[in-house]
Amino acid sequence: MPAQPVRHALNGRAGSVLGPSVPQTEEISVSAGGRHADGTTNTTPGGGLMPVQTAPRSQSGVTRDWIAKQPQTGNISSMIANLPGVVYASQSPLGTAGDHITMRGMNESQIGYLFEGAPLADPINYEPYTSMLVDTENLGSVTVSQGAPDLNAPLFNAVGGQISATEMNPSHKYGGFLSLMGGTHSANKEFLRLDTGDIGNTGIRGFASFSYLSNNNWRGPGGLTRYHVDSKFVKEWGDGNSITAIFGFNRQEQTSWREPTAAQWRQYGTGLNYTPTYYPGNSTYYKLNFGDLNSLDVIVPMHFTLAHDLTLNVTPYFVHQNGPSVGGENIPASGGYYGTMQYGDLNQPYSYVNASGQRMLTTAGVDPWNQKTGAINTSIDWTTGINTLSFGYWYSYTMHEELSTFSVVDPSGRAANAYGRYPITLADGSILSGYNLNFMQQVNALYLADTLRLLNDRLVLSAGFRAAMVYRQGTNDVPGAAPYKTTGNYFEPLPQFAASYQVTPHDQIYLNGTTAFRAPESVEAYSQIFDPNASHAVEQPGSLKSEYTIAEEIGYRHADGLVNFQMSFFNINLTNHQITSSAYIPNTNMLISEPINVGGQTSRGVQGEIGLKPWHHVSPYVSAQYLHSTMDNNVPVSATNAAGQSVIDYLPTAGKTTVGAPKVTAAVGLAYDDNRRFFGNFDLRYVGSQYSTFMNDQSIPGYVVSDITLGYRFPRVGRLKGPKVQLNLVNIGNNLYRSAPGSYAATARTQKGIFGSSVAAGSPVYLTGGNFAALVTLSTGF
Repeated sequence: MPAQPVRHALNGRAGSVLGPSVPQTEEISVSAGGRHADGTTNTTPGGGLMPVQTAPRSQSGVTRDWIAKQPQTGNISSMIANLPGVVYASQSPLGTAGDHITMRGMNESQIGYLFEGAPLADPINYEPYTSMLVDTENLGSVTVSQGAPDLNAPLFNAVGGQISATEMNPSHKYGGFLSLMGGTHSANKEFLRLDTGDIGNTGIRGFASFSYLSNNNWRGPGGLTRYHVDSKFVKEWGDGNSITAIFGFNRQEQTSWREPTAAQWRQYGTGLNYTPTYYPGNSTYYKLNFGDLNSLDVIVPMHFTLAHDLTLNVTPYFVHQNGPSVGGENIPASGGYYGTMQYGDLNQPYSYVNASGQRMLTTAGVDPWNQKTGAINTSIDWTTGINTLSFGYWYSYTMHEELSTFSVVDPSGRAANAYGRYPITLADGSILSGYNLNFMQQVNALYLADTLRLLNDRLVLSAGFRAAMVYRQGTNDVPGAAPYKTTGNYFEPLPQFAASYQVTPHDQIYLNGTTAFRAPESVEAYSQIFDPNASHAVEQPGSLKSEYTIAEEIGYRHADGLVNFQMSFFNINLTNHQITSSAYIPNTNMLISEPINVGGQTSRGVQGEIGLKPWHHVSPYVSAQYLHSTMDNNVPVSATNAAGQSVIDYLPTAGKTTVGAPKVTAAVGLAYDDNRRFFGNFDLRYVGSQYSTFMNDQSIPGYVVSDITLGYRFPRVGRLKGPKVQLNLVNIGNNLYRSAPGSYAATARTQKGIFGSSVAAGSPVYLTGGNFAALVTLSTGF
């Protein structure tokens, strides 16, 4: 094929504490095959796993050369599983839902997620929900900053780093892309994208796509259905002026996974699941346990060149996310509780008598959470000679509503309504609820940064300061909730510094010092949670402080066209570490997030990766990290003294290894692509053992997972451009394993506290990694 220009994303501003203010591209002439219909170019080192980086921090990424060859059921998180420092755990071999990520001992709620410059993760619980953000057929690139967020990023939770994703840009030519996939677990996906091409001389081009995805759960009954729409339109004019309009819509329903304890894993293995049949009292019936992920996203990045040395960037965005989340629960037909108020007979049909002789109702407990965020992030850059001064402001407003309800289940297992309509009401007309939350959040952030370029741009010094202010206010309208109204005010000063020196055209060294903070996680951190089976709150709000990190890195990069290598050493000190644990409300199948303040944490280590550009059509890749992450404090816990009284004692956890922080992780990849017909990938990931208790007395063993991709491109047929067939084999060894802790406990054995009180044993639950899957995809451009 003839040479043609191919665009690659520039990953950040070289030597600066700031991220890219606007999507930037560079033109590269590629003569060895050009761009294929799926967006691959076969030019990124490591088979798409090691694009060239210039930012003064640890940073890795993936491009279309990798993304297009992965299962099209995947998501942003699954695409970065092989990168250094990333610990990816999935509950499905298809990567469709239930993912979990940690980096350097920090979980995904401590990692900032950006999509096209906007934070589309839940702004209160910080859950990224990456499976509903974008179709992988439209995903252009993902960049991972393992330890340091951008100073100008609209984030206030990124103490553990930042993950930034971009959508592919619309084509300048009219056409489209069609993909059809099928495989094990009745998996199927249909995807269609239409490109307008350049619309006359308007400078406008765009695309719109639609996809449908469904599959059965690999263990237990139920499955997933997903409808998704992506759209992106770009208007460009003059000297670097552009307006981009990005739209996304997602409607998704997924049967929940049961997460076993260590004892249940030993007894049942992968057999602990929700049940396929219903009988009165069976709250584990699968049709009563599922979650919806519905979203509407609008992002409008704008870039204006006001003068030769002055640019303005404005990104307004709107995000609407809602559920419901549904879990089966048996509640008293009479004599239960609405908050702290006991109710009489609910006068509902289909009651049954349990083993204790109590009359009960099987219900669908519905949490129809509803959340809307409107925000704008702006910045202005002024360049004079060797100096660039940047100033920015971010404002965000979020409203969150969450009214839990209960719907009666009939003898066939059908709920009156599992979406919040037709709830059980009391005699006075009140809706029976465990929590009725109305929550508001406002964020204001200002930043100022200066970048100085010396020695013909070989030495770049950058420093900045950010002031972030978060205000929260919430109410709980359930009777007896105390306090009825809660507020939280957080102000954090966040300085950053970075220096980068280009030793040779191929070698760069850098160092940085970064601070970041995270406001307390989850609405539940501010409100009591009640349940009809208990006369008191089953969860109390915590007096939590903001997490705050001070981190340092020093690193080296080499890129000579063939060999690409980078290595960095890091140190992170975290105060007020809030370990996020998912726990079931007692007597229910409803999971809630429980943040636990365990004090300080220190994480030190080294990470590296090496990748080759295609050499005789082969591109190898290796990444690894060694992490030493420890707790700095003894953890306060509930205990029982010799007199049988409940007291607060401390466990000797100082110096213990942080939960969910494997010491060693590594990945190996080997890509082959002749850039004409045949292509394939092999990758293998190793994750070391992980503790699930603060006392380090329970853990999961290390595990290995490997995948294979095989593919063939057909010659052009009529209007079909680049038709191909692709086979993805996931977890080829059919390894059945626990992939990560799903919750944490202070100790798995009864212990004596420092003051001699008895601390009861807890039982963490675990995510179960997906089994083998085979997927075949037929796709073509047109």
